[in-house]
Amino acid sequence: MNNKFDALKDDDSGDHDQNEENSTQKDGEKEKMERDKNQGSSKRKAVVPGPAEHPLQYNYTFWYSRRTPGRPTSSQSYEQNIKQIGTFASVEQFWRFYSHMVRPGDLTGHSDFHLFKEGIKPMWEDDANKNGGKWIIRLRKGLASRCWENLILAMLGEQFMVGEEICGAVVSVRFQEDIISIWNKTASDQATTARIRDTLRRVLNLPPNTIMEYKTHTDSIKMPGRLGPQRLLFQNLWKPRLNVP
Repeated sequence: MNNKFDALKDDDSGDHDQNEENSTQKDGEKEKMERDKNQGSSKRKAVVPGPAEHPLQYNYTFWYSRRTPGRPTSSQSYEQNIKQIGTFASVEQFWRFYSHMVRPGDLTGHSDFHLFKEGIKPMWEDDANKNGGKWIIRLRKGLASRCWENLILAMLGEQFMVGEEICGAVVSVRFQEDIISIWNKTASDQATTARIRDTLRRVLNLPPNTIMEYKTHTDSIKMPGRLGPQRLLFQNLWKPRLNVP
């Protein structure tokens, strides 16, 4: 950004030295202002419920990611590929986001929607996730939109009744099937994971014979790629997809 006024020229050599000193000082002030501006923009304004809105117990953030199938990704490139959509703190703010979002069933390619508590990134390596895991359900095509909506409404409404254990949920759109999952903090807490499983069956109205897989994030990190094609192919050979009426 240019100075508002150009420096006044003076033939006096003494004044010339002073002008140089002033110019250096102004440049330093300008750099400081730019740094302060950048730091200020990096600090997001806290999201709070509006007047007369119905607050949620936790703030949540929507994320979106898309990648080329068959190409393993590092945690760094995966993180760069995740795009934050927005954060909400009330029921009304949620619906303002959700009503303008494409439904999972209308997404194409290798796409994912993530809904996580504010401050938790949808990554295995995040501090809130690294000791946890996720319940995974595979869906035949055409069911993702309804199951995703039922899942996130149950999560926002605190229907899982496991305290602070829930981290977030993911819907993954793939070419031959779709996948939904719910993440929790403590994979070793079997009572909690069992309660999440039972609640998930209820809110999604799953048939009794539905296959549900629990996978720790530690195991996921050890696998090559992030849900790579070899892993998907292997699991598809023996895990039937959910066929909800």
